[in-house]
Amino acid sequence: MAEEKIRLGGMALPNGVLVHGPHSWACAIRRSDGRIEVASARKRLQASRVRNPLLRGPARMLEALALLPQVKVKLPAAKLPMESPSVLASMLGAAVLVRGLRESRLRPLARELLSGLASFAPAVLALRSGDLAAYHGAEHISIGSYEHGTRATREHERCGGHLVGPLLATSAIGNTLAALAPERHRRQAQAVAQVGAVAAATELFGWMTRHPSNPLAKALAKPGHELQHRFSTAEPSAAQLEVAEAALAACLELERAR
Repeated sequence: MAEEKIRLGGMALPNGVLVHGPHSWACAIRRSDGRIEVASARKRLQASRVRNPLLRGPARMLEALALLPQVKVKLPAAKLPMESPSVLASMLGAAVLVRGLRESRLRPLARELLSGLASFAPAVLALRSGDLAAYHGAEHISIGSYEHGTRATREHERCGGHLVGPLLATSAIGNTLAALAPERHRRQAQAVAQVGAVAAATELFGWMTRHPSNPLAKALAKPGHELQHRFSTAEPSAAQLEVAEAALAACLELERAR
């Protein structure tokens, strides 16, 4: 009888890979002396328990963010993308640009689409720095190979990059509608729009993975596919793939031990 596959996610780090399942996570890094160091633990926040479709998407994002402090505590040598000065500078620059776009005279929908694109710039810069793109490719190969039983490619159909298309669309629509609210309620409307955009984009992303041949799914996946192919992943070395496989093995060990 074939083993039931555990649904996994992951995140690339400048010096390693984080792999997480429904209940556990594991991170492996390559230290400066060449050794592989691995840490793992149970998740404190488990988004898999959230059933409400309005809360499911935001909960998944919060879950991923909540893992980073745990990783740093258990694995202090792990490097996070946002620790890079260039990434921090690009985040500040993107925030200034988005503010300028929001105050411009552009049409509302065009303004929101451009603002959404500008907000993704820091992530693209982070993925192109150092070894991060190669570790991103290693993450995809290790998880994809586990899921499919054969050696996978560096591009994965469930990569978070595929959220770019749905999130751009839902954010543009939500923020355009929020801008129509009365001035005194506009901030609250924008906050609701942002949460709603994440929730809608996540549900839409789930539908895309279930219907990959649908023309709309293909169109929405196109930006994420191009992002993976051209910017966010690179072919990893054997040493980088070894790190990803160490994280995968440690995560699966914890998940199976439940």
